[in-house]
Amino acid sequence: MLEKESYFSPSILVVMAALDEESGIGPTIEELRQHLDKPSILVIDGKSMDQTIDVAKRLGADVLIQEGKGKGNAIACAIERIDTDVDYVVFTDADYTYPAAFLPKMIEFLEENPQVGMVCGNRFNSHLQLSAMHNAFIFGNRILAFTHNLLNGVALQDPLTGLRVVRAKIIRNWKPKSDNFDIEVELNHYVERQGYGIVEVEIPYRDRIGQKKLRFSHGITILKRILLESMY
Repeated sequence: MLEKESYFSPSILVVMAALDEESGIGPTIEELRQHLDKPSILVIDGKSMDQTIDVAKRLGADVLIQEGKGKGNAIACAIERIDTDVDYVVFTDADYTYPAAFLPKMIEFLEENPQVGMVCGNRFNSHLQLSAMHNAFIFGNRILAFTHNLLNGVALQDPLTGLRVVRAKIIRNWKPKSDNFDIEVELNHYVERQGYGIVEVEIPYRDRIGQKKLRFSHGITILKRILLESMY
């Protein structure tokens, strides 16, 4: 009888929604490959007009052209393509803001704590450089985080973070309702409703490479999603 291997390397799928991110997506993919063990990288492209697709493909990522619009719609498209052998799904942005160096520890935490379903990167800590976020952006996030925790009871300091590691089995059959940046709010509640805990780890947050996509109107959409989720 063959002895069972002492080391298990989980299968990891990295999902990135991208739209005109030719400057940031290259460094993002390269850093992911530096810190993760042979991850599959899936880029959901929202019909970029620049070289985003070419850069992603050149670096070995799989690219799917999004039929709809918005980050939530992109993530929904990606979820439909999670293979049965995938253990963990990493969600990150294509603009190089989130450091991939923290992902191995986030995955390790899930490996050691089966009751936890998702680990999130918390940007709002002593490592935060004000140059990486405008004061209005920080204030808006604080207001949304307070409302999120008050109404929905999911206690997170940074509920809107874009860096997450989730157990694939939890979201494989998930059908998101959110089309845009409110997808993070919906994901928080979905994981909790499946009976799993959510843990945050402190991470630094870097200046974005490229043009910022988040607008004030997105904040209103996120607030509406918080209110809708509180009714379920």
